[in-house]
Amino acid sequence: MNASVAPTAPIRVLIADDHALVREGLRYVLDADPGIEVVGEASNGRTAVDLALQHVPDVVVLDITMPEESGLKAAARLREALPDTRVLLLSMHDQGEYVREGMRIGTHGYLLKDSAGEELRAAIRAVHAGGTFFSPAVVRRLTSTEVVSEGAPAAQLDLLTPRERDVLAGVARGLTNKAIAAELGISRRTVEAHRESLMRKLQIHSVAGLTRFALETGIITDA
Repeated sequence: MNASVAPTAPIRVLIADDHALVREGLRYVLDADPGIEVVGEASNGRTAVDLALQHVPDVVVLDITMPEESGLKAAARLREALPDTRVLLLSMHDQGEYVREGMRIGTHGYLLKDSAGEELRAAIRAVHAGGTFFSPAVVRRLTSTEVVSEGAPAAQLDLLTPRERDVLAGVARGLTNKAIAAELGISRRTVEAHRESLMRKLQIHSVAGLTRFALETGIITDA
């Protein structure tokens, strides 16, 4: 007789947005997924942090523009107080400065409010698994408005070994080092070494920057 498999605990999510209708919509989308449980709602950044300290969720979905305390300020406090909690920024804005500030703080993804419900659920699952998630529109905006680094991207790509290109593709797709290792059949330590090497060669040290580079050079075609 096969041993019974213990059910997987749902991903515990806290949502924060200053509009009640938006929060209701987010809850409706997330409640449709039995693998996700909404443990709290907040209407401003300050309350979001307080509730996060109380419930210790796996993922916090934060609107950027909120009264009393912005989502970015709340995200910075959350990253310090609850380093194991993943933070996903939610906004109607795709401006690069918001995305860059979120990355500087250490948030794990950036989703636009006009995204489909399945994209929100996918983003939560991705960041909970240890990866990152950026709306394709955000990546396209960054790609079209920013220069990754000096020199032609194609020439920089020639600096990478085939295995470094494989690792770069995994990073740009939001995979963790462990997931990349499993996909390529190599150790996680080897992935880490390739990742450090390719970042040093490209002089790019953020996931968003690597994703832009991968898009520009055709290593991946969508984010």
